[in-house]
This record gives sequence, C-alpha cells and structure tokens, in this order.
Amino acid sequence: MRSVAVVLGVVVLVGALAGVKGAQIASLMAIGKQYQKSGPPPEAVSTAVAQEQSWEGTLSAVGSIVAVKGVSVSNEASGTVSRILFESGALVRQGDELVELESNVERAQLASARARRALAEVSLRRARALVDSNAIAQSDLDNAQSAFDSATADANAIEAQIGRKVVRAPFRGRLGIRAVNLGQYLSAGAPVTTLEATDSVFVDFTLPQQRLQSLDVGMPVRVELAGAGGAPIAGTISAIDPAIDQVTRTIRVRGTVPNPAERLRPGMFVNVTVVLPAQQPVVVLPATAILHAPYGDSVFLVEEKQDENAKVRQQFVRLGESRGDFVTVLEGIKPGQEAVTAGAFKLRNGMKIVIKPDVRPAPQLSPHPENR
Repeated sequence: MRSVAVVLGVVVLVGALAGVKGAQIASLMAIGKQYQKSGPPPEAVSTAVAQEQSWEGTLSAVGSIVAVKGVSVSNEASGTVSRILFESGALVRQGDELVELESNVERAQLASARARRALAEVSLRRARALVDSNAIAQSDLDNAQSAFDSATADANAIEAQIGRKVVRAPFRGRLGIRAVNLGQYLSAGAPVTTLEATDSVFVDFTLPQQRLQSLDVGMPVRVELAGAGGAPIAGTISAIDPAIDQVTRTIRVRGTVPNPAERLRPGMFVNVTVVLPAQQPVVVLPATAILHAPYGDSVFLVEEKQDENAKVRQQFVRLGESRGDFVTVLEGIKPGQEAVTAGAFKLRNGMKIVIKPDVRPAPQLSPHPENR
C-alpha cells in the first residue's frame, strides 16, 4: 500500500508541474501573438522639415594662382659683386638697391670726366665774357660751348655706366632666394633673385564652353585655399580669353584677387567660385537625411504623425548641388515635408517611429567647426 501511495504522489506531482509549465507556455505564446499583431517597437529617430531657400547661382572650378607682376631680377652690365644689399624673402620697395657690382675703374673715369667738364665750364664763361667785349670771335665761343657739352656728355655716359652696375628693384614686392654671392663674377643678364608683387594676384581657371554666356568681366569671384581655413577671399573677373581651347572645349578665365595678408602665393591651387547675378529657389534638406544606394538615393518621409509617434515612407529623390550641410532636392520632395535625418539606416518602409530631439549642431550653409 505504501508503494502505491508513493507512485500516486509522484504522478500527482508530475501532473502539477506539467500544468504549471503548460500555463507558462500558453502565456508566452499569447504574448508572442500580441507582439506579432502590434508589430516591432517604434524606432527613435530625429527629423527635419524640407525648406525652400534662395541660393545664389554659382560656377565652381579649380584655379591656379599667378603673380600680377613677377620677374627674374638680373644685372645689365657684367662685373664682380662688391655688395649685396638684400636678404632672401625680404619685402622691398620700388628702386631699392639689391646688388652693387665693382665700379672702381668707371668711378676713376668719372672723376676725370668731371674735371674736364669743370675746365670746359671755366673756359666757356671766359669766352662769353670776351665775346661781349669783342675780344674774340663768335666761333671761339662756339668751340668753348661744344667742348663743355662734350665733357658733360662724357660725364653723363660714365655715370650711366656706374648706374648699370647697381641692380635695383623694379617694383614693390617680395624677393625670392638669393642666387649670387659676394665676389662672384656676373655676366650681363645673370639671375640675381626673383621678385613678385604681393598686393594682389591673378587666379587662372577654366570653365566649360557652355558657360560663356553666363560670364562677364567684373563679375565677383571667391577664392578659397582648401585645407587652410579662413574665410574665402573676394575678387573679380578681370579677363576672359576670347578663344576656346580646341582640345578641352573650355574657356580660360582670369580673376584679380587682393592679397594684403599674402595668404595666396603664385603656384598654389585654389577652389574658385564665380557668383552669378541671378538667384534661384531650391528645396533643401540636411545631407544626413539622404540614403545612398546603388539603385538610387532616397529619404524616409514622416507620415501619419501623432505627437511624437508616426510612420515612415521611403521616397526616392533626385539630388542637385550641395553646400555646407545642405543638399538640394530637385525631384521627390516638396517644401514642408518632414524627413528623417538621424537613424534612417535602421528603418524600413511603413515602420513606426518615435521622434526625438536632435542633439547635434544645427546644419549650416557655411559650417566652420572649431579646432579643438
């Protein structure tokens, strides 16, 4: 009897455990069906409203900086360097002496010529006094005048020769690296250094031939040195080449840009923006709202919005120009429509979302983040 009671007790215990487990399984199945019916929980995202803005029309190109005035400074006469009066990279004014060549022989000749001129001048004054008193003929006065003029011309010629022995800056600018040494013999035309004007520079760039009708002399341009920071430098178009390049079918354009701080140096590559006179309305979104894929670009639009809860619909778009943190949308979105800007990568068409405030900095047309 005791064994039968034990068996019955075990059977009852097993039945009770089976009932509890069955109830748990039924509860979990009910919860699963409820979740399946209600769908996955909403995803937290941030959104922004498409805006209509007026953007100035621009043409972009890559340009090269060219000196407005740049020369290789050289000597006119041959000789030995006796003095060097500049340092490499120095800023000089027009007429400043740079190099002086040895001119001892010419200076001795000049002293002799000046002595002859002084004697001729005394003889000329004496002859004028004697002609007034009719002591000598007019021809003697003419001879004295001719001798004085000849002596003066000889002295001036030697002074000019000495002047050619001094190399001067032809205009105001910054010198390059010195190419001569003290005591070095220079042939006529030997390079001494380079000199480039720094007050303003040219920027040369090319644009497609289709843009020719949009260009005119005097139009504003902006020059920006990529990676250097700082605000763009404003200038104007100073010349447009009348000929089209037969190989590239492009127009060569030259702009003039002020350069008081010497931020731009000849030979630099810069980004050039030509500002067109007309402005155009565009629909813009933050660039973070765009999903790029091989089959096209798209955004997730917010629909059926109730407070912070809503659904999303994927919309394919055609994009245009980008500026700063914004991108223009040519097709697919109208002003006032709300699009997901953060968290779009985890969404699917028709998914529920909950909208949370965006804690990131507001998008800007010309962002300049701080260098921390």
